[in-house]
Amino acid sequence: MGDLQPWHLIVLLVILFLLFGAKRMPDMARSVGQSLRIFKSEMRQGQKETEEVSREAREAARVTPAVETTATTAAAPAADAAQKQANAS
Repeated sequence: MGDLQPWHLIVLLVILFLLFGAKRMPDMARSVGQSLRIFKSEMRQGQKETEEVSREAREAARVTPAVETTATTAAAPAADAAQKQANAS
């Protein structure tokens, strides 16, 4: 029931022919072809841009040296506060 049969396409073409006429059908087909061509070229351009950005990111990650960070623990400030309290007493 959900399968598209060849006769479905024939019925669809007949309906389009009746709605739009013989003169407009070639123009519509040409327009659809141009739209598909533009869509494909935009997709290729988007893929090239994506590949370029990812390549630049990989190169930047490879060139950038790792930065060492020092982390303070939560116990150090607590110990300082306890020592200050003991000195104040």
